This record gives sequence, C-alpha cells and structure tokens, in this order.
Amino acid sequence: MRDITVLSGGHGGSKFISGLLHGISTGRIPGIEEDARVTVIANTADDLWMHGVKVCPDLDTVMYTLGNGFDHDRGWGRKGETWSIKEELEAYDVPGTWFGLGDRDIATHLVRTQMIEAGYPLSQVTTALSERWLRSVWDDRVRLLPMTDDRVETHVAVKDADSPSGLSVVHFQEYWVRLRAGVPVEKLIFVGQDESRPAPGVMDALLKADLVIVPPSNPVVSVGTILGVPGIREGIIATPAPVVGISPIIGGHHVRGMAEQMLAAIGVGATAAEVGLHYGTRGAGGVLDGWLVDAADADALESLHASGLKAAAVPLWMSDDDSTADIAAAAVGLVAR
Repeated sequence: MRDITVLSGGHGGSKFISGLLHGISTGRIPGIEEDARVTVIANTADDLWMHGVKVCPDLDTVMYTLGNGFDHDRGWGRKGETWSIKEELEAYDVPGTWFGLGDRDIATHLVRTQMIEAGYPLSQVTTALSERWLRSVWDDRVRLLPMTDDRVETHVAVKDADSPSGLSVVHFQEYWVRLRAGVPVEKLIFVGQDESRPAPGVMDALLKADLVIVPPSNPVVSVGTILGVPGIREGIIATPAPVVGISPIIGGHHVRGMAEQMLAAIGVGATAAEVGLHYGTRGAGGVLDGWLVDAADADALESLHASGLKAAAVPLWMSDDDSTADIAAAAVGLVAR
C-alpha cells in the first residue's frame, strides 16, 4: 500500500496521523511501504470568523501537529505561545475573547484571511500554509486537504429559558470552548452542508487510495461532517480500497472532547459497538469494512461481526507514537487479511 487517505478531525485525528507516519517511516506497519504517501481530508465544519480573521481549528491542529508546532501539554494551539493580543482585546472589552487566539497562532489566521480575501479558495490557502509546516518535515509524503472549499459550519441548539423559543443556537466552537460542552444538546445544525462540494483533490484521494482510515475522531462533528459533504460518502462506498476505522470510545467513554454529548444528540450510544454500527458496513450502505475497538470493549465483537464488519480488539490508548503505530498496524492487518 502506497497511497493512504485519512479522514480527520483535530486532536485525536492528528495524534493518530502522527503515529501512523512514525510507523510508516520506521517500517512498523506491515503492508504499507516506507515511502507511502498520506493524504489527510480534514473537517472544516468547526471553522469560524473571529475578530475579523478566518480560523480553521482542525486544519491547523493537523498542520501544527505534523509540523512539530503543536502544544501537546495544553492540548491545542501553538507551543511557545504568548497572549498579548488576547489580553489587549479583553482590555477593550471586545466580545468573543472566550476564544483564545495566541500571538503566534493569529499570524496563521492573518495569512489565511488575506489569501481568502484576495480570492484564493481554502484548498489553495491550505496548500500554501502547509508549505511551511508539512513540507519541511515530510517533503511531499503528506498532503492536507480541507473537506470542502465551501462554508460549512456546525451550530448547536441548547436550552435557554430566556429565549422565546426556549432554545439558543450557538456556533459549535462557542458550545465547546465557552460553554465547555456542559449544556445538553437539543439539536445539531450543519449550515451549508447540503450545498457544499468536496474540495479539489478529495474525491481522487478516496477513489485512488490503497487504504482509507477513519481515525479516532469525533464521529458526529468531525468525521460525520466530512461524510456529510455530498459526494464524499459515495466516494468512500465506491473506492476499491479497504476502509478501516478506529473507535474513539473506550470502555463507554470518549477519550477526549465531547463525543458522548454529540452521540447523544443523534441518538447513538457512547459505546464502541454502537459507533461502529452507526458508521456501518459498506456491504449495507455504510462506510467501513473493518472496525478496531479497545481490548476493554472486546464484548462488542459479536454484534460487530454479526453486522458484517471485520472487527478486532486491541489496546487503543495513543500514549506515544510507538503505541499509535501499533494501533495503525492492527487496523491495517484487520482489513488486509
């Protein structure tokens, strides 16, 4: 296998991709050649305009992580970050300072915004930004694509006693960062999704891949939004490549983020089995051939096998690049058999 395509959200997806690339480079993944190329199709439904600049959280998390610029201790943003601009905005009592734009990070958003306002689509802007972060480390072995060049945004409806309708609708980032995912979700609204189209290169990356991987990203607001772009789900169903996923749920809980809240909003239980069945097997209109669960969820295998999915249980904690490479190897082995 030489051409690998990964559908990714932010933190979990980028951490998996880092381990995948480590495993490829060190020959730890049987079946994948050491000069394999990885194309990442990243979620852009978290994107928003903040303080006049275009922010793409998942694209940037993948870019910074693979370019050795991500702050793993904090879990988001640039390492070595400072906050002078945020402090000045707070001093002016500007709305929206709950979303922290660091001094280093804002430079990325300024460049992106200038290019977008000059007429460049997001896919071309992402390629230009990736020249700094990805090419210096991975040469041409890693390519980062937004899922679409079109505006797609996830909004969240939550209960609000002060609203005439009893609900307030906020951008997903406000729900996650300001409200800390602490309010029950009544409804998810995917603005612009039905009218969007896959970004250039996305369909080729799916249809010409030797392997497609769904990493342990949020199945609703990361992978789910990618699959919701018209044409992408169909491309995954049609690809001749095997498609394998890794569960983001271990022992009935998400590892990080708010997958449990998002799954509850669409009526899917926060278990490895239910998420795998939610994705479904390609033989029955789903998107997977194989589904990897944690060893703690081995009891899920019977129902997964009954649905037609190949499934296996292995340790899924991504504690370092070596352990993550082992997870990737298990996923490849599952669908290569």
